[in-house]
Amino acid sequence: MIDIKFLRENPDAVKENIKKKFQEHKLELVDKVIELDALNRAVKQQADDLRSNRNKISKQIGALMAQGKKEEGMALKEEVTKQAEQLAQLEEKEGKLGEEVTEIMMQIPQMIDPEVPIGKDDSQNVEVERFGDPFVPDFEIPYHTDIMEKLNGIDLDSARKVAGNGFYYLMGDIARLHSAVISYARDFMIDRGFTYCVPPFMIRSNVVTGVMSFAEMDSMMYKIEGEDLYLIGTSEHSMIGKFIDTINKEADLPKTLTSYSPCFRKEKGAHGIEERGVYRIHQFEKQEMIVVCKPEDSKMWFDKLWQNTVDLFRSMDIPVRTLECCSGDLADLKVRSLDVEAWSPRQKKYFEVGSCSNLGDAQARRLKIRVSGEGGKKYFAHTLNNTVVAPPRMLIAFLENNLNADGSVRIPEALRPYMGGKDKIG
Repeated sequence: MIDIKFLRENPDAVKENIKKKFQEHKLELVDKVIELDALNRAVKQQADDLRSNRNKISKQIGALMAQGKKEEGMALKEEVTKQAEQLAQLEEKEGKLGEEVTEIMMQIPQMIDPEVPIGKDDSQNVEVERFGDPFVPDFEIPYHTDIMEKLNGIDLDSARKVAGNGFYYLMGDIARLHSAVISYARDFMIDRGFTYCVPPFMIRSNVVTGVMSFAEMDSMMYKIEGEDLYLIGTSEHSMIGKFIDTINKEADLPKTLTSYSPCFRKEKGAHGIEERGVYRIHQFEKQEMIVVCKPEDSKMWFDKLWQNTVDLFRSMDIPVRTLECCSGDLADLKVRSLDVEAWSPRQKKYFEVGSCSNLGDAQARRLKIRVSGEGGKKYFAHTLNNTVVAPPRMLIAFLENNLNADGSVRIPEALRPYMGGKDKIG
């Protein structure tokens, strides 16, 4: 959510930003919110004037009563009563107008970074850099679930009977590999100075609307029936929520946290063969990283965060590339986003395994995450998040890039301590 003061003073810039995100249907919201905001401020001024006047009259009543001028004092009391009724009406109107302004402001997208390429959808995202040499072996690489089944590592049929499509049982060494990757990613981030955290796996609605847009909420979140709770789609939601309504000392920033959690997503819509198996599922586990920092440091942290994911994948001998997300592919709260994609030797192309995002002050403004600076000056923090690793997708890249011709899977040296010293599974 952008600053209403900025919108007031720069309506054309806000409209241009909306056009860059190809959301022309939202252009009318700018003028509408300016009109409502002006009306709201006028009502607030009326209410403030009334309160001030009531205070003056109250003092006059006290003085008149002290002087024995009871009739004059009672007359002023009646005036105060009338003004109290009028003030109650103004306060009610002010509250409703404030809610309308907030609701519209939450639909207007955040101002994007000047470095974001302009494009309508993810087909216009821009490749930035490649790390590692993409390699295609001289033997056929099976589909990832076929590799897992040959290693007795997955049971999709039983999962469908128990929970439906989009779920799985991981078994044996594949299940162990899954846990090994999570543990390795946890220690990898701890070694880089991040504090490890296991957060709540459910969050309240005010946190949900604080960390994501309405469109994301509808397409992703599972609601707990009869309670004000949602299952998290990523631990970033509860990790950023940890700082709700806080004032943080500037000297204590940045806050750098890495978190483990299961994740739950609706994943609406039909998907092709490449998104079956364990690629697009309703439940998975994930290691995440988040940063809460000063505004001037968020650009630096953005580059550090995506580099962490690149380094993790390269330590497991998986080639990756980075993709700058174009304007039309950015969620409304994001200032900038960069995807990390892993190489698939079976498909002979890259696919997404992580996403790094700079939210600017959008989440902080919604959740009231503030910083106390020099002289007690308060301002909104910047928040960032990035996937360290999400094993189901990561397993696809891992298995394809470490598969041997005999069907066994090589275990890179960095991961062997987490696999009981094994150098391969098969």
